[in-house]
Amino acid sequence: RRMPLSEEKNGACDGSIYVNNPHLDSMKDDILYHFNLGTSTHDLPAMFGDVKFVCVGGSPWRMRSFTEYIAKELGLSEPNAEFPNICEGTDRYAMYKVGPVLSVSHGMGIPSISIMLHELIKLLYHAHCTDVTVMRIGTSGGIGLKPGTVVVTKQSVDSVFQPRFEQIILGKPVVRSTELDAELAEELLQCGKDLAEFETVIGNTMCTLDFYEGQARLDGAFCSYSEEDKQSYLAEAYAAGVRNIEMESSVFAAMCKLSNLRAAVVCVTLLDRLKGDQMTSSHDILHNYQQRPQVLVGHYIKKKLNAYKKS
Repeated sequence: RRMPLSEEKNGACDGSIYVNNPHLDSMKDDILYHFNLGTSTHDLPAMFGDVKFVCVGGSPWRMRSFTEYIAKELGLSEPNAEFPNICEGTDRYAMYKVGPVLSVSHGMGIPSISIMLHELIKLLYHAHCTDVTVMRIGTSGGIGLKPGTVVVTKQSVDSVFQPRFEQIILGKPVVRSTELDAELAEELLQCGKDLAEFETVIGNTMCTLDFYEGQARLDGAFCSYSEEDKQSYLAEAYAAGVRNIEMESSVFAAMCKLSNLRAAVVCVTLLDRLKGDQMTSSHDILHNYQQRPQVLVGHYIKKKLNAYKKS
C-alpha cells in the first residue's frame, strides 16, 4: 500500500505495509544497497513473504544468537544448525531468518538504524508481507532500576522528554510522533509476569544522539557539568516517567508508526545511571542480562504462534 506523503499518519487496519513514497512505483528495480538485496536480483516474496515477526538489535552477533535461540524455542532447527547471513555480501548489517521470524542488526544510533529501517520497510513491502510485528531488543542504561530489569517502552522521548522525533528534511524540521503500540507493550509486560524470571516494567525511554554527554555521563573525553548537574537532569527525566536511556527508539517508533507496523522496544538495563556511568558488572552477568530481552520476546512470539495454530 502506498500513501501520499501529504497524508502521513498511522497506518490502516488491513495489516499491509505502508511506504510513503510515490517515486517507488516508477522505479524498474529497487536496490536495497546496505542489505545487498534487490527486487530484480532476488525473489523477495519467496524469500520473505511469510515473515510475521521482525526482531532488530544493535549487534550482528546478538541477532545471530537470537535466531539460534528462537529456532530452538519454536522447534525449527536441527541440532548444530547453521543459519546463513542473508546480507553476507555487505558488512553493514546482518540478517537471519528462521520460519516467520526475521532478525536484523542495526548498528548503533539513530542514523544507522534509520538507514536499516528504510530498507527493511521496503523489503517487507516488496515481499507483500502483512500483519508484521517489529521489536527492538537491546541494552540501555536504567534510571532508578535494579540492573538487569527489562523495560518495555511506553513512549520514546527526546532529551527534553517530549514524545517526538525531529529530522531535518530539505532544510526544514519535520516532527513525527514516537507513539508505540500500547496493547503490544501490555502483552509483553504480561509475558514478563508469565516468565517470572526477571523484573519487567513499562516506562518511557529517552533516546539520545550520543552515549556520553547526551546521556549526562561524567566519563567521556569532554564534560562541562558537575555530578550535581547530572543527578538533577536524571531526576528530571525520572519525574517525566523515563526509566531507561538508549540511542535508537525514537526513529524506530516513528518509522514503524508511519509504515503501519506494530512495534515495541524491549531493552534490559545494564546499570543504574543514578549510581554510576561505567559497566562494572562481570562479563557473565552482562551476558545474562543481554539475553533477557531475547527470552521475553521469544516467549511472546511462541505464545502468538501457538494462538495462530489453535485458531
